[in-house]
Amino acid sequence: MQTKHRIGVFGPGICPPDTYELAREVGFLLGREGAIVVCGGLGGVMEAAARGAREAGGLTLGILPGASASEANAYIDIPVVTGMGNARNVINVLTSQAVIAIAGSFGTLSEIALALKCAVPVIGLRTWNVADGGGEALPIRLAADAQEAVREALRAARSVGGKDYA
Repeated sequence: MQTKHRIGVFGPGICPPDTYELAREVGFLLGREGAIVVCGGLGGVMEAAARGAREAGGLTLGILPGASASEANAYIDIPVVTGMGNARNVINVLTSQAVIAIAGSFGTLSEIALALKCAVPVIGLRTWNVADGGGEALPIRLAADAQEAVREALRAARSVGGKDYA
């Protein structure tokens, strides 16, 4: 049995049209490859990635901050109600075998930091340029476009062999 890879797509809940279309393309490519798109389940990048995945026949999982499944965007197949607010970012990260961070708000930055702390590979697409306290760039693989981001995320997910993070 082939395991579907779980790829997190993180980004701001409100974004400009070009960022929305980029996230939609990422979601579409992931869906076409049979990956499960994991996201925060709300608007902006989350909605766009879920929409793209759904358009490609893929499966979407939305880790919601609130206490109601009804807050999920229309493209979420499986809403996970947490009632945890931003703390749900930990669940987003730990559910993902690799993440693609698109653009960025502070929520995206927190998800990048959590992923790096938990050894979940991070692929960046027009996102934060982050360095440690000594000025060393953090291990975020920067991608030039949606195709490269998806290719790198799937490669990273395969290299961890479906590892679950604890």
